[in-house]
Amino acid sequence: MDTRIGFGWDSHAFKPGIPLRLGGMTLDHPEGLAGHSDGDVLLHAITDALLGAVAAGDIGSFFPPGDARWKDADSSIFLNLALAELESAGYRIVNIDTTLVLAAPKIAPVAGEIRTRLADLLGVEIDQISVKAKTPEGLGQDHVAQCHAVALIQRAPEPEDLKSMSAVIETQRQLEDVVEDLLTSVHGAPKKRIVAPFFDTEDIT
Repeated sequence: MDTRIGFGWDSHAFKPGIPLRLGGMTLDHPEGLAGHSDGDVLLHAITDALLGAVAAGDIGSFFPPGDARWKDADSSIFLNLALAELESAGYRIVNIDTTLVLAAPKIAPVAGEIRTRLADLLGVEIDQISVKAKTPEGLGQDHVAQCHAVALIQRAPEPEDLKSMSAVIETQRQLEDVVEDLLTSVHGAPKKRIVAPFFDTEDIT
């Protein structure tokens, strides 16, 4: 199976008077993240991870920070562009793992909500998204938020491939044979078949 891995990283300083946007959500915090767009380091890191996985550049390649059109823009726009590049290259997301590095706010209480929001934005299941957080102990970066993201993607099956697969597996018996072959290849021993009794089970005399 054709798989690829992409890595993304982003960092923004905290700034008073603006909302804190993380993972496409607004969190309750006295400061937000300064940036040309909405400063959402989590979406930015994921976007770069996806673009990197298909060798399509980074956010700056498509949305230069000097372009006034993207001033205070919702970062989901950038994520949608990365998803379009992914689809164009013929890939789909397997899973995404992220780590936020920031002193505050605490992410654990809202990690579930953020994962749900990310799953909606990415069109995947919540168990394909991981959001973790660490504090920048000893780094002297308590006024900065960073995010690291890793994306695993795989080539999506072509419609023709799906048609040929359904044409081959036409009966339940063929499907059972395929499953047995897979189990044999993994475990090295054939799976025991359940043989139907040759006598009438209702007749116990």
